[in-house]
Amino acid sequence: MVKDMLNYEDFEEKTLQRREIFKGKIIDVFLDDVALPTGGTAKRELVFHSGAVAMIPLTAEGKIVLVKQFRKPLEQVILEIPAGKIDPGEENQLETTAMRELEEETGYRAGQLTYINSMYLSPGFANEKLALYLATDLQKVENPRPQDEDEILELYELTIAEAKAEVAKGTICDAKTLFAIQYWELYLLQRQFKEDTQ
Repeated sequence: MVKDMLNYEDFEEKTLQRREIFKGKIIDVFLDDVALPTGGTAKRELVFHSGAVAMIPLTAEGKIVLVKQFRKPLEQVILEIPAGKIDPGEENQLETTAMRELEEETGYRAGQLTYINSMYLSPGFANEKLALYLATDLQKVENPRPQDEDEILELYELTIAEAKAEVAKGTICDAKTLFAIQYWELYLLQRQFKEDTQ
């Protein structure tokens, strides 16, 4: 067993100086000079982000709802689970943020929203934390919230087999959606196990 995993005294990098490089709408970029626990110094490029929520929306037919969109950093179109950033003041209202983003991106409202987990997406340089929810009992909204003006989205509803085929093709390639598909597969297995043992 690993002794005292959270003790970081021998690992901590103390900030000597922090310089703001860029302040943006979604991210802020800083350059830190740090003192290493070994006695040396180093530079760390840091990206600060307010965080995000993502949803695994499952239809009554047992399909996952994904959004197709162009991602400029990748210069390609990919399929993703619906997600969105946490706006200022929403830090303690993540379910509200998740419901808003689900409706904006898919036109669905969830009858049930279940918290799954939170994760840091790229802790080597960014502090972005993503809260993930399972969205079930989906209902189409008659007059859904409008999408963000700069978003062009197309909806897809896929079975687990179809989603895994898209993973193999590289159409699904982002960490949150890959995690979501693995979670969904386990969720289906657990439901099947419960049905088989009743």
